[in-house]
Amino acid sequence: MTIAAILARYGLIAIFIGAGVEGETVVVTGGVMAHQGLVPLAGAIAVAVLGSFTADQLLFLTGRRFRDHPRVVRWMQKPAFARALTAFERHPAGFILAFRFIYGFRTISPVAIGTTGVSARMFVTLNAVAAVVWGTLFTTLGYVFGQGITALLDRYSPSVTTVGIAAATVAALILGVQWWRKRRAA
Repeated sequence: MTIAAILARYGLIAIFIGAGVEGETVVVTGGVMAHQGLVPLAGAIAVAVLGSFTADQLLFLTGRRFRDHPRVVRWMQKPAFARALTAFERHPAGFILAFRFIYGFRTISPVAIGTTGVSARMFVTLNAVAAVVWGTLFTTLGYVFGQGITALLDRYSPSVTTVGIAAATVAALILGVQWWRKRRAA
């Protein structure tokens, strides 16, 4: 099932969840759907903002509350985590406002910030501002360019579906091999 099909079926709920899990792809597609009249534009923007805000708050709280949990400790050992902390230490407020716009920092940054001494009040305030800008920007981009995007999707839909299935198969194989190796090593 494509992102567009999921959004057409589940509408605003799918945009809310997708904004936190997938990000820009779902939100831009939500804007395209609003352009087509399948969901209201204001609703698409609102749930994109709320989904993004909620996901980042939960990730921040994960870093704050579970910093000693083995999974968070593993995340702390990743190079992206260290880069996020370095950027945060240089410009705390600016980084909180910007991380969701920087490729590779979207998920790890709120966890990293949660492990620091930043106040929850500062994070929630700046996260809310950034979520409003992000959700409005990407939903509006999808809405404004909806006609062109729709034409491209219609033209290349079979190719996109084939590539998507191939990518999912490769990802499943890689995850399966990793799981098998970990299980065998234990």
